[in-house]
Formats: sequence, structure tokens, C-alpha cells
Amino acid sequence: MPRMKNVVLLGSTGSIGTSTLKVVEDLPDQLRLIGLAAGGNATLLEQQAVRHRPQAVSLQDPSAAAALASRLPQIAVHSGTDGLVTLATLPEADIVLIAIVGTAGLAPALAAIRAGKDIAVASKEILVMAGEIVMSEARRHGVRVLAVDSEHSAIFQCLGDRPPSSVRRLILTASGGPFRTTPREAFAGITVEQALKHPSWVMGRKITIDSATLFNKGLEMIEARWLFDIEMDRVDVIVHPQSVVHSMVEFVDGSIVAQLSTPDMCLPIQVALCHPDRLPSQRVQTDFARLGSLTFENPDPVRFPALSLARRAGEVGGTLPAVLNAANEIAVERFCRRELSFPGIWETVGRVMETHAVVTHPGLDEILAADRWAREAASR
Repeated sequence: MPRMKNVVLLGSTGSIGTSTLKVVEDLPDQLRLIGLAAGGNATLLEQQAVRHRPQAVSLQDPSAAAALASRLPQIAVHSGTDGLVTLATLPEADIVLIAIVGTAGLAPALAAIRAGKDIAVASKEILVMAGEIVMSEARRHGVRVLAVDSEHSAIFQCLGDRPPSSVRRLILTASGGPFRTTPREAFAGITVEQALKHPSWVMGRKITIDSATLFNKGLEMIEARWLFDIEMDRVDVIVHPQSVVHSMVEFVDGSIVAQLSTPDMCLPIQVALCHPDRLPSQRVQTDFARLGSLTFENPDPVRFPALSLARRAGEVGGTLPAVLNAANEIAVERFCRRELSFPGIWETVGRVMETHAVVTHPGLDEILAADRWAREAASR
């Protein structure tokens, strides 16, 4: 029987967080929640804390945390970045799952690694912005960085313990989003409401828009480069509308290994939290006869320039991936406020990248400075 693992969950009230709670509830003898952190949803965090009785919780706002503390007298309540770091370094924690959107996950990720904790990463920003730092720290401290994205989880499962030298290509699959067959000349008229209708997954607003532009896949390419120690020119993307093949690894001998299942984020979450064990779950059922057929096509670089921008950022490295990520966040916000057209998202990101003076092998302060600069530039 696998031993009980103590889990800290940062970002417990978002879509990944709530799916993680389902996995923990499925496996009460293997997984125990000892820390929960949320951004601003104090009501849901309180309900989660009452149900799971963690040692500690954290909210972003100190006044909201103080109010919550009065209602949870048996649980330590923290706030802000310090609160996230406190939870990420709880002595009893075995693994810290980071599902915070934006740069806020960076400090607790590094703190957890330096405290000897394995981390499971659902926040793209951590590896896109600071992959070089995060992975070198993980090697130094002898801990694992495990993927929660379905695509990276698939690659992790396909690779096993084989070295990067055995790999010809990593092949990330993309659903193609809602505009896979929309004519390019119609893109200027795409509305926010249309962009939020994803054909395969139910996700938060930012990641859903990113899936529509394929920026999501571009960021995943950069993540894969760091997670699996593979150069960008060996990371490819193929469009697979059924979202059943979650990604593939092509080995140097030409053999391709894929991971398949019907779409459900509980599966990659469970794989990460329970590694190296495989534990039973009835959540995911895949019926190939009902699916009928699986199809694949190359992404159209003219209609989806995000992939080329991301590849360039990953190849150049340094602070450019942080700039790509930050500029895209602001451009998505502006699109959702109807200040930018749909093509304006990648046009803005491209302009910001062109004007950035790249710092190679940056430290954390330089990465965060590039992030702030890109946000200001994209806002203009």
C-alpha cells in the first residue's frame, strides 16, 4: 500500500484546485490536504477548510484573512506572498501543487523546492518565466518538478526514465480551439463570447482565450523545453480536435508512444500527486468504439502566429519568454475589455517582443523586471 502523502494546494478555488480536491476525496488513504491557499474567494476557501481540516490556509488580502481566522479558530490563517511561502514550506508537506495564475506562484515554487519538497506545476508562468532557475534549483535540491498540464503529464508518462538523448521529438497535441476552421479574414470580428466557447475543456477565462489563440500551446512548448531538458527545435505541435491523445513522444528509432484518455483534468492531477504509484480511479472511462476516429492536422502558422512567437521566445531564451507571457496576459485582458480585436492579442505581443532588450541567463529580479516592463508596454 502506498504511504500517505501530505499535499499543499496553492490555488484551491480555481478549476485545477477544485479538481484536485476531487482527487484527494477519491483517495483518502493516500492523500491528505494540509495546506490550502486561495486568491480572493474566501467563502469557498472556508467551505474547503471546514471539509478538509488542513493545518493552514492562506488568502491574498490580509483583512479578509483576519476575518477568516475568526471563523476558523483551529486552523492557522496566513495572507499574501508570505502566506503562500509559509504553506509551501510546511515541514510535513511532501508535495506542493501550484495552481495560481500569474507570477504569484514563482516565489512559493522556489521556496518549496529549497525546502526539499516535490512540486506539481499547473501554473504555466513558473516554467515559462523561470524554467532555467526552477529546474536547476530542483536538481540542486534533489526534488521532482511534476507536470499537471494534460500534455506534459502525457509526455512524462510516455518518457518514463528514458534520457533526453533517446528523444527525436516531443509532440504536443492541441484541440485547435473554437476557430480551427474559421477563415483568417473573419478573425477581426471574433467576439469575447465566441472565444470563450472551447470545444473540449471547461477552463478559466484566461486559459480559454489562450487556447483560442494557441498561445496556450506556445507556452506549453516552452514549458516542455525546460521540464524535459529538450531543445525547442525538438518540440512540435499537432492539432488533434478530439483531445483524446494528450501528447506523444517520438524516439530516435522512429517509435512513437502516446498517452490517451477522454479529457478529464483529474487524471493528470492524480498521476502527479501519486507518482510513482498508479492508483485506481473510476473517473476516466475511454470508449474507443464510441469515439470512432481520431484525426490530426498541422497548425496553420498564418492563422495562429502565437506558435511562432512562442518558438522564437523559447529559442532566444533569457527574459524573452517572460516578456511573451506578460504581454499576452495584458493583451488577453484588453481583448476581454473589448479594447483589442482578437488578432490584436498576438499583434500586441509581437510588438512588445520586438522592442525588448533581452537579458541572457537572468536572475529572478531581472525576470520580474522584464515581466513588469512587458505589462506596461502591452498596456500602452
